[in-house]
Amino acid sequence: MNPDEQKLVYPWNDLQPEPGRALEAAEGVYWVRMPLPFVLDHVNVWLIRDEYEGRQGWAIVDCGIAREEIRALWEDVFTHCLHGLPVLRVIVTHMHPDHVGLAQWLCAKWKVPLFMSMTDYVLARLWSQEGPQGEGTGGDTAVAHFGRHGLVDPEAQAQIRERSGYYRGLVPGMPSTFHRLVHGDWLRIGRHDWRLIVGYGHAPEHISLYSPALQTLISGDMVLPRISTNVSVFDSEPDADPLRLYLSSLAGYDDVPEDTLVLPSHGRPFKGLHERIAQQRHHHAERLQEVMEACDAQPCSAADIVPVLFKRKLDLHQLTFAMGEALAHLQALFHEGRLVRDTGSDGIVRYRVRPPAQLPDESEAEAVQG
Repeated sequence: MNPDEQKLVYPWNDLQPEPGRALEAAEGVYWVRMPLPFVLDHVNVWLIRDEYEGRQGWAIVDCGIAREEIRALWEDVFTHCLHGLPVLRVIVTHMHPDHVGLAQWLCAKWKVPLFMSMTDYVLARLWSQEGPQGEGTGGDTAVAHFGRHGLVDPEAQAQIRERSGYYRGLVPGMPSTFHRLVHGDWLRIGRHDWRLIVGYGHAPEHISLYSPALQTLISGDMVLPRISTNVSVFDSEPDADPLRLYLSSLAGYDDVPEDTLVLPSHGRPFKGLHERIAQQRHHHAERLQEVMEACDAQPCSAADIVPVLFKRKLDLHQLTFAMGEALAHLQALFHEGRLVRDTGSDGIVRYRVRPPAQLPDESEAEAVQG
């Protein structure tokens, strides 16, 4: 365990639910783990005792990816963990496959509505369709995007091109209707009200849920206990500044008490919310400084920055996210006015430190950030 992790409190230590089973994490809130076929090998999903439109039952928060083995685990959960009551609705924090992959199946199986933010619902529905709109973050546009930022290895490009159906393979479809979740609204689930907190940068419009009565926060991917939330620039929004959005939206948790039980999408439930947020801010400040130093030594592409930020060997799945994250740090500094970028004769974009004489004054910097 690293020193930062030791500053957090894990109420269940190493205890975790068995496959197809649930552990009660808070009153009426149950923890279920679903496997993932990646280095990050699981996603946490949640069952909440619910009463909806006059019926007693359960709300599901997040779904897992669309795989037969995950459906089978859900069937085990339905048999052993619902006490004979039905699922009444499905709530999804955001549009990434491990969270929304089985939403269509769950909603159809139980004939229940889906609750999501509008932005993430629309994008998930778009990317899960057949055709070019369903390529998501793979295919020729992704190859061109990463190639422009220095990933020119033919083998890596070929694998990225083959991932044109990656998102659709994990999210084969979406319900045709949904109920919109909006930042600041309250969602009544069973006996308790949950405040909706929007987060940006990791996903277009990520929703966390906070119950003051239960002192419990379902944080999704916005606050994780052990790993940093991925914040990436992908081909669908090539000039984005997601790191600024992510860091600024962490302020949405300012009034959530420090001793709140945090239920993250990956890792173990913990306490120490603001300690963890401070760690994330410090982590990104250090990474930004490292990027500045690298670009001060010589102009750097995103591919040049990957080994600066990631010291370990990466597989292709990790490399695409590492490229996206390297670019997010470069773009944050570019939009802040601390870096400038040039496209070389080789077609690759490289970033360099803005000469002191060209640094924007405070009013110009505010305009750039705004």
